[in-house]
Amino acid sequence: MDGDLLKELTIPLFTGAIGYLTNWSGVWMLFYPVGFAGWRLPGLKKLAPVLPRRIQQIPGVMQGGVGWQGIIPSRAAKMGSIAVDKGIAKLGSAADFYRELDPEAIAEHICGTASEDIREVVDRTMTREYPDTWPGLPRRVKEAVHSRVQQQLPDIVRSVTDEIGAHIDQLLDIKLMVIRRIEENPEMANRIYLEVGRKELRFIINFGFFFGALLGIPLVFLTQEVPHWWILPSGGVIIGYVTNWVALWMIFEPVEPHRLGPLKLHGLFIRRQHEVSEVYGEIIAEDIVTLRNIGDELLHGPSADRTRQMIEDSMRPAVDRAAGPARLAVKVALGSEYDTIRESVATQAVDYTMTPLTDPEFNRRQSAAMRDLITDRMRELPHEDFSELLRSAMREDEWLLLLHGAVLGFIAGCIHLLIFGV
Repeated sequence: MDGDLLKELTIPLFTGAIGYLTNWSGVWMLFYPVGFAGWRLPGLKKLAPVLPRRIQQIPGVMQGGVGWQGIIPSRAAKMGSIAVDKGIAKLGSAADFYRELDPEAIAEHICGTASEDIREVVDRTMTREYPDTWPGLPRRVKEAVHSRVQQQLPDIVRSVTDEIGAHIDQLLDIKLMVIRRIEENPEMANRIYLEVGRKELRFIINFGFFFGALLGIPLVFLTQEVPHWWILPSGGVIIGYVTNWVALWMIFEPVEPHRLGPLKLHGLFIRRQHEVSEVYGEIIAEDIVTLRNIGDELLHGPSADRTRQMIEDSMRPAVDRAAGPARLAVKVALGSEYDTIRESVATQAVDYTMTPLTDPEFNRRQSAAMRDLITDRMRELPHEDFSELLRSAMREDEWLLLLHGAVLGFIAGCIHLLIFGV
């Protein structure tokens, strides 16, 4: 076969390879590696704040590193914020989510699993605070206290869950909770965007080859008309850039469906809203806005002191109610220590009251209702809001993906030039 003919025939193959490789590696760069891979240069960290803003956005630069970290895991906190602002916050408030988790079922579960723990708290606290008196009290007096605690426990727990529900919007910051979870586990950010946009990401990769090969056809004729060495590298730059740009545009545009003759033009991601909503609802309900995470946030988050105080306030009178007819005998026997013991029981009972919320099986059952709520409301989102769910995660860094395509296109053009010549 004539060398010139072989060269011309391979141009579309090379440009197709450019499109595929740039899009595949671009998608990979969005998510991997999860941790920074490269070299730390202390001097760069000092220099980073004065570098151009675009350079500062490259993962690792602000931390003084030369290397790479997946764009999404490198911005875990920001991705968590986006997940809330563009998705979760539009689907419901903290009160909506708490109601969907069924406070009545939560109270019943706590009562069913915490009774023995509460008995232990009472015994341990009494023994610690007044070791000489409590062990010596008549068994019937101690059992009367324990019995009354068990009888009062359902009312105590329901008052606690009701109080939490009444003030949940002040006690729980969904945005901070999501950010904290994703910062602790950057793979979770990857999972959200990989699962939600899986088909679109695969489309970007495959589209790169076919569109790149298509753009290579006019490049064949251009090399014949303008036989200069710089044509192939320059064409590679344009093809790498344009292929990425067109793929991103087709995924998100147009936001609203339009008819062009028999064709329906609508962003590929947006037209899958019904399907994607179910995937998103499952991830959020099972991994992020869970009963376990809400309970942990209530006890260890920014408003933990207020939550604990609320539970303790509900527990203190419960100690008196639990003592019932034996209360006077207990007070006489313990004297001034009674109030101290009552405070200790109330304080220690907080963690035991909330511990049952970590039960995996109970979490799984309760997540079903949460998943349905998120799925249904997400399907009702306007197209523009739904599009932002995925687009906002990429928008700030799209220039990196486009630049990456152009650079690889230039390199591929140079390789083709070295193999076949001008």
